[in-house]
Amino acid sequence: MLAEKIGRVVLEALRDGVGFFALLRQAAGRWRALARWPVRQVFYKQIYFTGIEALGAISVIATLAGIAITTQIVSLAGADKALTSRIMLWTIVRELGPLFAAIVVTARSSSATASELAGMSIRGELDSLRRLGIAPLDYLVVPRVAGITVAIMAVTVYFQFIAIITGFAFTALVYQSSFFTPLADVVSILSLHEVSISLFKGLVFGLVISGISCLYGLRVQHSITAVPRAATGAVMRNLIAVFFLDGVISYVAFF
Repeated sequence: MLAEKIGRVVLEALRDGVGFFALLRQAAGRWRALARWPVRQVFYKQIYFTGIEALGAISVIATLAGIAITTQIVSLAGADKALTSRIMLWTIVRELGPLFAAIVVTARSSSATASELAGMSIRGELDSLRRLGIAPLDYLVVPRVAGITVAIMAVTVYFQFIAIITGFAFTALVYQSSFFTPLADVVSILSLHEVSISLFKGLVFGLVISGISCLYGLRVQHSITAVPRAATGAVMRNLIAVFFLDGVISYVAFF
């Protein structure tokens, strides 16, 4: 029955939402665990995996996106450099920067985090940590939530920078136009509001991706298919949440 399927989806979404906010609230209340060196090591490793190791993929995607978008804008706007710069700002800074960064991190870190925590749970490593007097929330969840969130915010800024620079460089080379003029226009019209919303999106996406990934990793059943199911579920829920929240934030901030 269609109604039964819809009801099951709604109930599952509600359960995920309740579990996500509960997990995030508990992690926020234990952020002081980052002051301990072993937890901080996990935090640094998470930043390295999520942020630094993703720079290659982010660079390629940002370059291709910048070239494609700038080419289309120039073909429509023609010699109007101010309009080109404004559309580039709207496209890259407002939307594609935070969104593409979140998608890349979801593809890499969400599945990896959910799989890692699910495997640890199935193997009984969480119980071993508890017997040693180590809270799994402190050692496993807090540094991952903090690390993924910080990495996404940094990767978002990096994506925007690379996309804008390479886009204007390509059009300057192909169309024999100025490189510095549209770049200066972008800097001049870039407002604190634009930057704040972009960083806020990165913050929200980071909390959502890390929280959902940890939730699916820790909430597994002891079966042979639990790990891939946790990874797949985390990725799909994160993609839906990211696109939904991107639309909501953009609507509230710019309309």
